[in-house]
Amino acid sequence: MGTEGNNGGASNRRNGAGLVAGAAGRGALAVLVGLLALGARGAASAQEDAAAFFKGNCMACHTIGGGRLTGPDLKDVTQRKDRAWLQSFILDPQAKISAGDPYALELLNEAHGVVMPTLPLLSPELADALLDLIEKESGLGVSQFKGGTVVLLPFTADDVREGREIFTGVRPLANGGTSCASCHSAPELPALGGGSLGPDLTRVADRLGGRRGLTGWLQAPATPTMRAAFKDHPLEPAEIHALGALFDDASTRAEEGEPSTGQTAFLALGLGAAGLMLGALELAYRGRTRKVREEMVESARY
Repeated sequence: MGTEGNNGGASNRRNGAGLVAGAAGRGALAVLVGLLALGARGAASAQEDAAAFFKGNCMACHTIGGGRLTGPDLKDVTQRKDRAWLQSFILDPQAKISAGDPYALELLNEAHGVVMPTLPLLSPELADALLDLIEKESGLGVSQFKGGTVVLLPFTADDVREGREIFTGVRPLANGGTSCASCHSAPELPALGGGSLGPDLTRVADRLGGRRGLTGWLQAPATPTMRAAFKDHPLEPAEIHALGALFDDASTRAEEGEPSTGQTAFLALGLGAAGLMLGALELAYRGRTRKVREEMVESARY
């Protein structure tokens, strides 16, 4: 009996230990599964963040498989340059250019001197996620970031006129955005018009690589100021077409050396002002001369 009791106690202890070990094993497995799930959710979240960032900040200048805009098509970009270089360039493009990096200077030349902006909130982790996204999208038949087809309808004189009205604010933007002339100048503006916050837009069509690059930029402006101004006030397709006509016309006139409407108006205003000043001086001088002669005649009498 004593032996059987001892054996029974030992068996119970072994069973208890087995239960504890089993519970511990199941607990460890549950923790592992939870960590893997968190990791998967984290990876998915990083891809979602990268996709949203690309759509909001990169598509104005880049496509993935849709051809060049202002910047290069990014399809298979990780096969053209190593990831370390790409991440460094994404985080600070100007630093690579200033350092004289040959590939960065080549990209700058292909972009007609347009420097990729240093984007806010862009971290090394997000840059890495963007490269993962580009690699994944490059392997698809058609990327979601291929970009829309730009319908290249011919520009007309009416398009140029409408573009000028939109630029100057004579025709308000449909979605309430601010007029171009609030921040930019261009020869197409009336004399002495235009703001100085942004660059002169006379040759903007050339700087952005032509009509397709210009259209992509107007659809999704990438600079911080433009992005903030038009995030909730996007341009309508008809407005983009009209502004494209204006900028194309201004660029053509500048290339051919033809005076634009604004330049002609400024010249006319200058000539008119000069004429008025000369007329006023002539009247003042004539009156003064007459007075001096009268004083001399009066003095001679005495």
